[in-house]
Amino acid sequence: MPTLNWIGKDAVVRHHKEVPFRLLEANPKLSHGDPASGNLIVEGDNLHALKALLPRYAGKVKCICIDPPYNTGNEGWVYNDNVNAPEILRWLGQTVGKEAEDLSRHDKWLCMMYPRLVLLKQFLNDDGAIFVHIDDNEVASLRMLMDEIFGRNNFVACNVWQKRYSRENRGAIGDVHEYLMVYASNPERFQSVRNRVPIDEKQAAVYKNPNKDLKGRWSPFP
Repeated sequence: MPTLNWIGKDAVVRHHKEVPFRLLEANPKLSHGDPASGNLIVEGDNLHALKALLPRYAGKVKCICIDPPYNTGNEGWVYNDNVNAPEILRWLGQTVGKEAEDLSRHDKWLCMMYPRLVLLKQFLNDDGAIFVHIDDNEVASLRMLMDEIFGRNNFVACNVWQKRYSRENRGAIGDVHEYLMVYASNPERFQSVRNRVPIDEKQAAVYKNPNKDLKGRWSPFP
């Protein structure tokens, strides 16, 4: 199977094992509701948070949905989307070492994503799935990264969803869509047990079946 290589990869493929386990402590001032309800908000570096949650939730999670940085290169948004924030640069320097000085923003992004995805895989149960939001900037890299970590045979779908408008015109072709990458621990089992939420009457009114299609109601695209 083809794999993706980048500057710094050798330093991060086993980095998840070097991250220490940490004890999570509740903050009574910010707590609400029954502590045993199962609801939990963790504040902190997500790499350390995942390692702290792993002993309790390894192999028990049915659905993971993450929205990682798209790596657009934009430094003027609500957060630095150029993998250039002081915290990540400090982590790269400590983890990757001298090589970190030669990293492109795509190398940095891959170094950041790899150990986090490796840890996330360990949370999924045998019928669980992970959904990852991404756009054109890193969709190709993410696909190869997910193939390597979760297994190419566990790829389920790369769903495309249309945005309301394009943030980047790119001269002639508008960028009006993003992606949702889906991988499952066991695609066949995932297909048999996944929940299908029934549509309500308002949603159902959009679909008709004038030709009595055996597949059911449908709606034509304009």
